[in-house]
Amino acid sequence: MRAFREAVEAGDLKAVEALLAEDVVFTSPVVFKPYPGKAITAAILGAVAQVFEDFRYERELAGADGRDHALVFRARVGDRELSGCDFIHLDEDGLIDEFMVMVRPLSGAQALKEAMGARFEQIAREAEARSA
Repeated sequence: MRAFREAVEAGDLKAVEALLAEDVVFTSPVVFKPYPGKAITAAILGAVAQVFEDFRYERELAGADGRDHALVFRARVGDRELSGCDFIHLDEDGLIDEFMVMVRPLSGAQALKEAMGARFEQIAREAEARSA
């Protein structure tokens, strides 16, 4: 998990993408259906890196088997402060195969939904280009 956290904190999106399994499933805090696949997950995380301001991880929790992690964070979207948690599961090869995000408060989640919604066509194009 250290490599992931360091890549995120450094803004190294290529390193983040390299840590994703091909069959990773991303679950958004503001959209009901999960997004399966490395290409769409990498594109979403790239957009989130643009939307979140003052992002910082504050705490890390790990399961006993070392495959389940929770990274608690704080960030800002526009004038809305939010806190959240990345719930991450690693596959047998140590790659991220499940990535679920939760955020609060509701006003922060709504600001995130608006900002990401405005970028979703770009996200879809980037995912398609990565898949090609």
